Amino acid sequence: MARAYYFKSISGFIADTESHILGELVGRHEFALEEQQRNAWLTQIRAAKNWLSAIDGHIAFEFSIPRMGKRIDCVIISGAVIFAIEFKVGATAYERHAIDQVMDYALDLKNFHEQSHQRIVVPILVCTAADELDVAFTLYDDRVAKPVCTNGDSLATIIDRFSRLTQESDVDVNTWLASVYKPTPTIIEAAQALYRGHSVEELSRSDAGAINLSRTAKAISEIIDTSKKKRQKSICFLTGVPGAGKTLAGLNLANSWHNVEDSEHAVFLSGNGPLVEVLREALARNEVAAAKEAGLKQRKGITLSKAKAFIQNIHHFRDDALASTAAPIERVVVFDEAQRAWSLKQTVSFMKTKKGRTDFNQSEPEFLISVLDRHPDWATIICLIGGGQEINTGEAGLREWFESIKRAFPHWHVYVSTKLSDQEYTPEGALYLPGELQAVTNCDDLHLAVSIRSFRSEKLAAFIKALLDCNLPQARALYIEIRNAYPIFITRDLLAAKQWLASQARGTERYGMVASSGAIRLKPFGINVKAPIDPKNWFLNDKTDIRSSCFLEDVATEFDIQGLEVDWTCVAWDADLRHDGQDWAYKSFRGAAWQSVNDRDARVYLKNAYRVLLTRARQGMVIYIPDGDASDATRQPEYYDKTYAYLCATGIDVLGHAGFRL
Repeated sequence: MARAYYFKSISGFIADTESHILGELVGRHEFALEEQQRNAWLTQIRAAKNWLSAIDGHIAFEFSIPRMGKRIDCVIISGAVIFAIEFKVGATAYERHAIDQVMDYALDLKNFHEQSHQRIVVPILVCTAADELDVAFTLYDDRVAKPVCTNGDSLATIIDRFSRLTQESDVDVNTWLASVYKPTPTIIEAAQALYRGHSVEELSRSDAGAINLSRTAKAISEIIDTSKKKRQKSICFLTGVPGAGKTLAGLNLANSWHNVEDSEHAVFLSGNGPLVEVLREALARNEVAAAKEAGLKQRKGITLSKAKAFIQNIHHFRDDALASTAAPIERVVVFDEAQRAWSLKQTVSFMKTKKGRTDFNQSEPEFLISVLDRHPDWATIICLIGGGQEINTGEAGLREWFESIKRAFPHWHVYVSTKLSDQEYTPEGALYLPGELQAVTNCDDLHLAVSIRSFRSEKLAAFIKALLDCNLPQARALYIEIRNAYPIFITRDLLAAKQWLASQARGTERYGMVASSGAIRLKPFGINVKAPIDPKNWFLNDKTDIRSSCFLEDVATEFDIQGLEVDWTCVAWDADLRHDGQDWAYKSFRGAAWQSVNDRDARVYLKNAYRVLLTRARQGMVIYIPDGDASDATRQPEYYDKTYAYLCATGIDVLGHAGFRL
């Protein structure tokens, strides 16, 4: 697929006829051409010919940004500088959303387009009917310019002045156009792009340092094909570090594996309510917006219904299976965060108290396998497994899946990676002994070893693990490696933390406050973890909405944000997980005081809650630890000071008052 619909030297562009250029654009356009789009292109072509007559360089129209599922109206390369241009034909004002849009394009080129990494990238918003403004020439530290607004009359001047800012060698335009594009979309962006028909190859990084998601997708597709051809049932366990792309791989499979003629369907199931809610809403909003851009009307209710067929809550799937003994229409089922499925005790208790099923005697993994086992011939289950992600009472972990297979489904073929035996996934020892399972196949493509959530640093997960394991030497060494690529600060000033967050985000980058669900004594600072958020609004609404994460009034807990992410976070750290100078002390606030947590599983859940919170930011984070209050028995300074000292000992930079670095 051509990256741009039209690409030529500016002199060649000026020499081409309007009809030829328009023909190139129309010929590569993937959708039905609306009259409004045709007229907009003609206006852009005519205006650009007039404005750029004195500029040397190259021009591209409709340059693809697959991560966002969009195209930049125009990219101009002049000398050593790249200009991302968004046209708003007939617009009389420079709207905030349009400025954010063109800034997003520039940041996408800078961060994900290899030949743009080291170049100055300038976002320009052209509103053809607006008043001309004074131009400020400002570069951020990463050499992306502050967005420039013009009605077009000063476009040549802007390009000329920015091109004079550097003496670097000119961009090799052919190399630039053929450059590798290495996107790392958020899970929301990925779901939207997959739903629109983009491939996982377009959405995943392909550099040598990252596991290519397409290899994993291919491996699982081959397992499904084998199951179908041999009429057998298979279950595969896909493991990976936090942010490695397990959910992306699962969404890709659920979206792509459909054979309606043979009544073969796939579905993505998750017990993570906020994740399901946010993804469905994002898909629906995106489809409605796309229809509006095309001049069509689309009811949101219809789009939500379509999204529900693609992404379902695992508990609703379970309830449907309880109501009928028939095989489900799905033959391929992806279980997200499968290690969080309920244990036998939790499932039996729920069935008895909530469903009136006093005779129910299966764990959730055993029941879910039994549902797919109803098919007389073939079926495939893909279990997505995250290490150190269990955060709730009653979650069975990985072991119960294997106990269920050994106990009730020995005829199922099992596919695992050799990493499945790592302590992170099997803290209590081997999941099975030699000979216990009839058919086990090792496939190392079923493990994703590198985090792609944070495109700035692939070693964040390892740093957080070392920090939480109290491995101070390793944490220090890893922090030195990630410090310049992934900013982390610690502060005792909440206002400074909020100011830092807001100053880092550009365009539509998201930021927000997160805290442990047990962080009860952050309430005096306006951080109330007991006040529920609306995940749809928190993750999707823009920064002007008080319900949005960016307004920094509502705080998300580990239950709200697990499986999702934002660009920048403030992790508010309470005394529920406190350092004593040697190790962690685990506390729960009950009644009017903190009490020690002695239950082993409860300690694991609390530690994992902080693991989740500390791995939700794609680009950087600030950790806020209160000073404590000697007059408040529940917020004594010693509850917080040693934690602060321990984190400082890892080398994390300190953010002082008013957002200044100390």
